[in-house]
Amino acid sequence: MTNPIDALLAEKGVLLADGATGTNLFAMGLEAGEAPELLNETAPDTITSLHQNFVDAGADIILTNSFGGTRHRLKLHHAQDRVHALNQRAAEIARAVADKAGRKVIVAGSVGPTGELLVPLGAMTYDEAVDAFAEQIEGLKAGGAEVAWIETMSAPDEIRAAAQAAIRVGLPYTYTGSFDTAGRTMMGLLPKDIHGVVDGLSQAPLGVGANCGVGASDILASLLDMTEAKPEATVIVKGNCGIPEFRGTEIHYSGTPELMADYVRLAVDGGARIVGGCCGTSFQHLAAMRKALDAHTRSDRPTVETIVERIGPMRNKQATENTAETSEARRERRRSRA
Repeated sequence: MTNPIDALLAEKGVLLADGATGTNLFAMGLEAGEAPELLNETAPDTITSLHQNFVDAGADIILTNSFGGTRHRLKLHHAQDRVHALNQRAAEIARAVADKAGRKVIVAGSVGPTGELLVPLGAMTYDEAVDAFAEQIEGLKAGGAEVAWIETMSAPDEIRAAAQAAIRVGLPYTYTGSFDTAGRTMMGLLPKDIHGVVDGLSQAPLGVGANCGVGASDILASLLDMTEAKPEATVIVKGNCGIPEFRGTEIHYSGTPELMADYVRLAVDGGARIVGGCCGTSFQHLAAMRKALDAHTRSDRPTVETIVERIGPMRNKQATENTAETSEARRERRRSRA
């Protein structure tokens, strides 16, 4: 397998991945409940514009519009028989934008969770998960994706299944978890343990890390744990643009371009080799992140206190502390009743 990420890292030191797909597509006309993947066929110009805007903002890596591209997600929109075609088209659109960029831009095939639980918690077997991911990744590879970008994962077994599928198809891969549940993924994986999820597979990942979650401060705290556990790893952070907040019926993200620029500086200082944005990260945010990355000289490794001071409070830390306080309160009540 070729390794486009290491080659570009050798040239640039740190890479900038793109920003949000979903929230930007909503701003570009996607309706709630619609499958973004169907736009690859019904509105290819919109997807081209999405990628072009990120390339113009300075992205080194663009992710295909294929996050929900497994048969399990597409069946919700009666498109489970079009997995290969929709994923191939997603990669072809991104490939066309990257090829005319005038510089190296990596096309990464976005692979999100199936939405199913694996045995014994659910009905899907590990082999069925591998098959579903392989079907998707075959389409992405056919369309010109260079890397399988496995993202927003919660279950270690599902990460491993997607990685095994990428290896079967012959595409190098990365993977990231979403540490959105009191500092863990929903299925209990800790940031420091992300590196060992695919131990024993025949091909190692090109990078591992975190994306999405609950905010920039939290993902930076996860980054510190990941880089401390394995300093030599290529670690990815692709954090949300601040904190989501409801304004009426719409979700807005609190992060400004200035905040996301500082997030980039802290991420680089914390050891990240690939930095990008997730939910809420617009083209304007990414342009500010590019400018910050280009101007930044790596400095001292930040502490959690530094991150909170510069970026804002951590929601996961608050949740953990609240849980601890609640447990202590229960113990105190039990002691008082004894």
